[in-house]
Amino acid sequence: MSLIAQRQKFRRASRPSLFAGFDPILTGAIALLLAIGTALVYAATRDWYAANNLDPEYYLKRHVINIVIGSLLAWGTTVIDYRLLRAYTPIAWGLGVIGLAAVLIPNVGSTVNGAQAWIALPGGFQIQPAELAKISIILGISMILSERGHDSDEPTTQDMLQALAVAAVPILLILAQPDIGTVFIISASVVTIIAVSGSPTRWVVALLIVAVIGGFAATKSGVLKDYQIKRLQSFVDPNADTQGTGYQLRQARITVGSGGLIGTGLFNGPQTNGRFVPEQQTDFIFTVAGEELGFLGSGLIILLYIIILMRAFSIARRTSDPFGRLVGTGVSAWFAFQIFENIGMTLGLMPMTGVPLPFLSYGGSSMFANLIGFGLLQNIHSKQR
Repeated sequence: MSLIAQRQKFRRASRPSLFAGFDPILTGAIALLLAIGTALVYAATRDWYAANNLDPEYYLKRHVINIVIGSLLAWGTTVIDYRLLRAYTPIAWGLGVIGLAAVLIPNVGSTVNGAQAWIALPGGFQIQPAELAKISIILGISMILSERGHDSDEPTTQDMLQALAVAAVPILLILAQPDIGTVFIISASVVTIIAVSGSPTRWVVALLIVAVIGGFAATKSGVLKDYQIKRLQSFVDPNADTQGTGYQLRQARITVGSGGLIGTGLFNGPQTNGRFVPEQQTDFIFTVAGEELGFLGSGLIILLYIIILMRAFSIARRTSDPFGRLVGTGVSAWFAFQIFENIGMTLGLMPMTGVPLPFLSYGGSSMFANLIGFGLLQNIHSKQR
């Protein structure tokens, strides 16, 4: 073999692949969830659309497109070293705030299910800035709390106030939509990042107290809309609104419980095919899994989520870079609280909120944000190696 041929062979062998340094367990678990979610979205919409002379693959096609676009965004997130994202974090945060403000402008924002939280795009697509704002808030707070002097073991009061201001502006804009579920998820991520940053315990306790008082004040002062109050009432008493939120909660629990051990089989769920549960391809996708895949299939989904969270927290814990540790912790907390909130509301353990199930539910903005978060975790993992 000539010297030139040997050099070319060495270059091909040493060239990193597109997935070099990726965590294979995390990647495999998310890939399985995406595949299961695609089947569930199709099962939730196929029969009803066909019975009404509509395209039975309407949601399936769009869901696949969302996954493809989200996967490209995830890969693009891994191309740039996450440590360089510090320089672009103020831009990302500013764009997030602009998007959240835009949805509140008449004739720009679209109202769906009582929340003015979407911006209509050509081709019938919509984007929800609040989903992407989760990422900009996590990056912003992590940047501030990780950039402190080497002689300081904990963030200063000024650091904490700046971090809270970074979170407060987007949260107030999301409250104005209103989208209480997203606010809960973002707040949980913020508190988790602050706790891991080495800040004094009094800050975490104070934030929890403010959250409780703020929730009580919002309920009593009329900030919450009627349908949100009814959701809280139905959580406390399922018979409080039997034709509205109480009906939805009752049907969700019936649908999940009717699957038994092994389920009715994909596309064979009477409750799902009859669309007794509203929004079952988005917020209530877990009801489709409960009925058609049964306890075993639903258990597999929860197991995959546990694997994802374990790997995510492990990536955050192992990195020695403070910025990477806080970003990884924020993404992990975001996934954990959103998963718990969605499955919890389906089973009647949490109040009903309009949040999708990560990597499983139909929804472009949510899928894009989740896969970008996945890309951030893989970026942190690959760079620490």
